[in-house]
Amino acid sequence: MKNLAQYYVDLLVKLGILRFSILLALALVALAVVVQVGLTLVFNGFVDDIDIIRSVFFGLIITPWAVYFLSVVVDQLEESRQRLSKLVSKLKDMRFRDQELNYELQQNIAKLNQEIEERIKAEEARKEAMVDLENEVYQREKTQMELAEQSALLRSFIDASPDLIYYRNANGIFSGCNRAMEELIGKRESELVGLSPQEVYTEDVASLVIETDEHVFKNNCSITYEQWLEYPDGRKSYFEIRKVPFYSNDGRHLGLVGFGRDITERKRHEESLEKASREKTTFISTVSHELRTPLNGIVGLSRMLLDTKLDDEQRKHMQTINVSAVTLGNIFNDIIDMDKFDRRKLELIPEALNFEDFIVEIDSLASLMAEQKGLRFDLDRLTDIPSVIEVDATRLRQVLWNLLSNAMKFTREGGVVMTVSADIHESDVEILIDIEDTGVGIPDAELEKIFAMYYQVKSDKGNLHAVGTGIGLAVSKQLMNMMNGDISVSSEEGFGSTFTVSFTAPLIDDSMLITEMPCEQKSLNIFMVEDIELNVTVARSLLESLGHTVTVAMTGQEALDKFRVDTFDLAFLDIQLPDMTGFDVAKIIRERFEEQSLPPLVALTANVLKDKSEYLKKGMDDVVSKPLSVAAIKDVIDKLVNDDNRPEDIINEMDKQSGQEISEMAHEEQKYHQILDIDMLTSYVDIVGVKPVLDSIEMFEELMPGYIEVLDSNMMAKDQDSIVSEAHKIKGAAGSIGLARIQKVAQKAQTPDAPAWWENISDWVDEIKNEYSKDIQLLKQWLESR
Repeated sequence: MKNLAQYYVDLLVKLGILRFSILLALALVALAVVVQVGLTLVFNGFVDDIDIIRSVFFGLIITPWAVYFLSVVVDQLEESRQRLSKLVSKLKDMRFRDQELNYELQQNIAKLNQEIEERIKAEEARKEAMVDLENEVYQREKTQMELAEQSALLRSFIDASPDLIYYRNANGIFSGCNRAMEELIGKRESELVGLSPQEVYTEDVASLVIETDEHVFKNNCSITYEQWLEYPDGRKSYFEIRKVPFYSNDGRHLGLVGFGRDITERKRHEESLEKASREKTTFISTVSHELRTPLNGIVGLSRMLLDTKLDDEQRKHMQTINVSAVTLGNIFNDIIDMDKFDRRKLELIPEALNFEDFIVEIDSLASLMAEQKGLRFDLDRLTDIPSVIEVDATRLRQVLWNLLSNAMKFTREGGVVMTVSADIHESDVEILIDIEDTGVGIPDAELEKIFAMYYQVKSDKGNLHAVGTGIGLAVSKQLMNMMNGDISVSSEEGFGSTFTVSFTAPLIDDSMLITEMPCEQKSLNIFMVEDIELNVTVARSLLESLGHTVTVAMTGQEALDKFRVDTFDLAFLDIQLPDMTGFDVAKIIRERFEEQSLPPLVALTANVLKDKSEYLKKGMDDVVSKPLSVAAIKDVIDKLVNDDNRPEDIINEMDKQSGQEISEMAHEEQKYHQILDIDMLTSYVDIVGVKPVLDSIEMFEELMPGYIEVLDSNMMAKDQDSIVSEAHKIKGAAGSIGLARIQKVAQKAQTPDAPAWWENISDWVDEIKNEYSKDIQLLKQWLESR
């Protein structure tokens, strides 16, 4: 149908409207004729001309209308076709546009898909970020919870601590505290915050608190001190306070933290120990005085009787009495020195000594002792010995007497030989004294132990060789170490022992010994205060034998009643009297006769005389030891009564002072050698210079407090291994900078196998703590002298 319509249109266009109309009219007439003829034949069976004419006429009538109709239709169709063509063209344009739009749409879709994908990825990333953020928030919250828990735990620990803990800001205002502090001040933490020390403590306590705060802030360092603090109920406790500065992360000073430990029990224990020590010292001093009083009487009277006419047997007995008394006196000296060692009070006072006379004196006493036991004593001088040296003669005599007494105690037959040799240098002399016996000897296993305090050598059967305290050798060795010397021993069991004393002493010019005879002494009226009858007898006999008159008072009050300024030329005052001390008597006499010229007041003491300055400070003009000797009395009288200030005396005094200066220099050098390893230090300084040594000293000073702190804690815990370990560190550190004395003591402390180690370790630790600072200062002085 479409094709026919298209064919119709094409034909119309091809023939034109006129021809097409004619052709169409003909076609329609022909069609009408055919239809008429056909219908007529069907209905009538025949065809008339009229029928054909009618058909032609009908065709001609209908043709214009049909042509018009068809033309209209064709025009409309053409119009429709054209519109359709335009529409198609538009459709094509639209299709093209649609394709472009479709392309753009596809591009946009692609972009959109990409954006969607990116958004999806971004969303996923956002979700991941959200998850991470949530995890971070969770972790932060968890951390905060943990911190809160830790803070709460820490706070509970701080509150549970029995020690005081508090914080103050840079202005000294309280910022917080623990429960122990709350109990001390009677305030809650919320009440304490914002208060100053003046508002919390009493005035005297607050002043010390503020003073120590300022020290911490000013010096930017921690501080430790001790202080009594009072609880609200009036109860007082002794606290060890430590204050430490603290800062923010950016280094800003925030304030200080204070810690306080109640050491009341420790303080009480220390006071008990101090009291026990004082009581022990008092007891030893009292016993020593009480025993020395009759002993001095024995020594004095026996010495006086030896100067009289006696037969051989009487002289032998009197010599035995005298030597026994001297020996007993040396035992007292050992006991007193042991106590002084314990209290770090023992000091040496080197003085000029005629060494030849000293050796002769030792020879005389040792010969007497040997004679009493039926032994032989020989003195050999292997070399020339110096005339005058500077040494503490009393202590050297004590050491040699100990060794000689032991040698003769353990020798049943044979004898003892003392050999003296000297290596003389320009300013000092090295002296070697060997004391060799033929006694029982010492087992090899015991040789390293015999110098330990309280140690006693055991025989094969487990019994002691002889009754003894184990004090003498220990004290003697410590004395020799203080004198820049030592004692060593060699022995073979069953064949005797040899003890060797070695020390170095400064040489002194002979002029240091003033040997001039004093001017002839006149008879004096001497006033003596002494409460022991035996001492009075000895002293009176001696003074009257020198031509003096003696007036005696037995008590302090009797002395004050009898004393007259214009009657007496010299007064001897015993220190220990029944009712008061000799110092009290001297003080009252000086106050009572303040405006009058007093006779010299001389103290009498039964103790070992080491320091006259204490007696002079308490009102005495001089002091002498009991028993009185002729030399001591003549010296006092010559110095205090017959002093004419002769020009030659002044010259001699100047010479003596010059000699003393030389002696002091030598003594100073001796002190360096005793405390420092001079050879090592000299070599060290020559190689690296002074600066590295000073740097090493500074490091040692920084390390030592930590070593000491650890050592103290281990001493309290009685941890032997840790004590040895810390002592070993100190030994190495001290040795590296030449502190020979500290190194030597630390060596003892790190040797637990040594005899009586535990009995002595506390003393060694105390010696390290007390002496290392002094030794460092001495080392610095030596470096400055370089």
